[in-house]
Amino acid sequence: MSNLVEQATQEMTAAIEAWFAERLKRTDLEAAVKRTTLQMGVFNDFRLDYKPGRTTADDFHLADADDIAPRTPSRLDEAVVRDTIAPRLAALVRAKLETLADTPFVDYRFSFRGKFQTAQGMLHLNLLEYVNAGKRTSLLEHIHSYVTQKLEHGSRPTKKLETFFLARHLLDPHLFPQPDIAWTIAQFERIEQLNKSRPQALAEHRSDIIQAVSAWAEKQFLPQFYDVQQSSYRATEYTLKEGAALDTQALAPIDLLLYGAVMILRHEPSYAKSTGVKFLDIARELGSERAVRMLKEGSGTFAPDAVHLKNAQLECRANDVFATISIAIVREEEEAYAQALAFITHLLNNGFPKSCQIKLKSKVKAYLPIKGLAKSDTHRFFANALAYPTLQPQLEAYARAAIEQFEFYADTEGEKNCMPGSYATFGLGLLDARYFPLVQHYMANVDEEHQSVQDQFTAAFAEKHGVTRDSAPVLAACLRACTDNAKVKIQAELEEVEKLELFCQQLQGLEGYLVEHMLYPIWGKLEKLATLARKAQGRRKELLLALLEAASKTHA
Repeated sequence: MSNLVEQATQEMTAAIEAWFAERLKRTDLEAAVKRTTLQMGVFNDFRLDYKPGRTTADDFHLADADDIAPRTPSRLDEAVVRDTIAPRLAALVRAKLETLADTPFVDYRFSFRGKFQTAQGMLHLNLLEYVNAGKRTSLLEHIHSYVTQKLEHGSRPTKKLETFFLARHLLDPHLFPQPDIAWTIAQFERIEQLNKSRPQALAEHRSDIIQAVSAWAEKQFLPQFYDVQQSSYRATEYTLKEGAALDTQALAPIDLLLYGAVMILRHEPSYAKSTGVKFLDIARELGSERAVRMLKEGSGTFAPDAVHLKNAQLECRANDVFATISIAIVREEEEAYAQALAFITHLLNNGFPKSCQIKLKSKVKAYLPIKGLAKSDTHRFFANALAYPTLQPQLEAYARAAIEQFEFYADTEGEKNCMPGSYATFGLGLLDARYFPLVQHYMANVDEEHQSVQDQFTAAFAEKHGVTRDSAPVLAACLRACTDNAKVKIQAELEEVEKLELFCQQLQGLEGYLVEHMLYPIWGKLEKLATLARKAQGRRKELLLALLEAASKTHA
């Protein structure tokens, strides 16, 4: 064996030894596997990345350990890596795994992969697939026991960690080479049912299920039929392989792909929904008649009379796959909009995507008196409905059903992006003080990193309602949710000591950075406020100085 090959082998061996040594220092391994019977060990994957003079193992660098092994000066021949070095590395890792087989260190299965920079280019090798038969058998027993006791016969909410592991196990081809798709989906649905009384926990369980199904689709199912190109900068591209075998047996798991698509569309944030639609479109391309129906009519989750309403006054159709609600107003009257609002709210309360958009056919083209909002059909529908005072309670019911942090109307983007419920909330908030609590609820859920329409609403709200005992808390909630680009013209009102006092009361007890953030839309930089304070007198001076002090306060 040449010196070059020996040096390279030593360098890679040192990286492997260091990786194992570093992880064996952990003292929490035994406690980790005791958290749930669905975890057999902690580590199940290891990736070696070799480049001449620099070898990493799962991003574990040896750059600061120059005495561990010599550095290879040039690139190796691909055949030498494949035929000589790779077997030695695999044997080394296998020996270590055999030694650690009965410990919490290694899971029932362990993958060892390598990436090698050679003279002929980058070489990727699957060096070792290690399976501990005893642990695999035990894990399968634990899985079936868990399903029987906790899901099929259980009645209590389950733990998120259990769902995290179970969802992945049920879709692991090494555990279930020929999975029963209907049974698997039934377990996922049972998890949802058991946890429906805890909305936040339910969302976390769903997220784990969606991640597991998406990984199964992208790594196992779809690569059988498609060439998959993934990128950090654009959506994954799927190109149907020539001569892909679209036989009945190969396509049997397609119901799981459709299940995953619906889960994404119904429960994932707006930015992820394109993946759900893509899964459906792929299923259609693969010949699924059910996918064709879903793309045209919806997922089938809702009863036919829940997604279609037609009478002499209007026609409504809803498709949860595309998150669209089509509304054709035949008679421009209050009852038509009342029925449409009831139709929409019922859907939202029963799981229809909150990020839905409305496609409206109406002769009326009203919009809210707020600059910067999208002139969309969704906006127009709610502005039209706001013309009828008796519909205000229904509009509030819709808004409370629609408001959801990190969700956005599907027909808005960029600076016009806005959370579901925005148009109804804004319109009601400008019309009547009875809906001030709704505005506060809305602002508490605003994601100011991804929408800024609250800036324009806040300016309009301040102009409409000013600073009063009733409006001051709402104005404060709005300012708190505004971006740094907001401009609110209430300086003139705050010349009055009584109103300035009301405003100051809303900022008491808040962190300094938050107070500064809320003052900026009104006065800009604190230096301007300081100048005003120096010129003021009496109680007004005291209040301005108190604002400055509050804005400068740091967290204790």
